[in-house]
Amino acid sequence: MRFPAAGPRFKAGVPAGPLMSGGIPIEAHKAKAGDVAVDANGGAAVSLIGTVGRVTVSIPANGPGEVLLPVRGGSEAFAAWSDEPIPRHSTVIVVDALSARSVLVAPSPV
Repeated sequence: MRFPAAGPRFKAGVPAGPLMSGGIPIEAHKAKAGDVAVDANGGAAVSLIGTVGRVTVSIPANGPGEVLLPVRGGSEAFAAWSDEPIPRHSTVIVVDALSARSVLVAPSPV
């Protein structure tokens, strides 16, 4: 059996139009289902600022790493950025929320 070749009308694995939910394109927000660590605009909640966490993947200067932060009675991993290198297992404090799943951190004085 032969299948028609993908042409300008169809592309394999790509929806014909934007996925919609209640008339709103799904890609319009970055929040995940059940994610309460985001505000109504899809950015990280202001409540994360001041949160103390632990570095799980070393953070290079001006590069991404990963931190574990307490959220909703558990812990969740967030992409983390810093102005200075921070080694793994260090304690950090969130100084800014960059997006729904990334934060700017600084070494914790404690």
